[in-house]
Amino acid sequence: MAEGPISRAMPVLVMGVTACGKSEIATRLSTAFGVPFIAGDALPPPGTIDKMSRGAPLTDADRWPWLDALAQEAKRVAKAQGGVVFSCSALKQVYRRHLRERLPDLITVFLELDLETAQNRASHRAGHFMPASLVASQFSALERPQGEQNTVVVDARLPIEDVVDNALLAITTTAI
Repeated sequence: MAEGPISRAMPVLVMGVTACGKSEIATRLSTAFGVPFIAGDALPPPGTIDKMSRGAPLTDADRWPWLDALAQEAKRVAKAQGGVVFSCSALKQVYRRHLRERLPDLITVFLELDLETAQNRASHRAGHFMPASLVASQFSALERPQGEQNTVVVDARLPIEDVVDNALLAITTTAI
């Protein structure tokens, strides 16, 4: 496993649909790199969590302030702490482009997952604000980041340890 700060105080985004394991994988990556973790779900604008809890998907207008707050915090923490790992669904290419404009050295880890597995995982989560009924809307919005700069794709159906190891290997050995 990699140890020490991510080179050049790089921010690492762990993204994907609900129930792909963003928080767990991002937490483990932050530990491996010795940098802080920021949960994207911890910085929502007022009303967005409530909206999703009621089963209503977010609109782009709901997401822009959230993305701005997350990018600002990730930039601040990466500069102060030598790196950061953060989680955010970032389902659309325009969202990832928005984040990259604010975080030019951004590395993206896409946790790829199929609809059936995501629905199964979401339906078995206790106490999470995102209901399983919104999983299909996440897949409808998803624009896979294949071919995007500084992006690695990891199969999120693998055991957690393998997902983390694959992401670490790609981040630390690939010229991304």
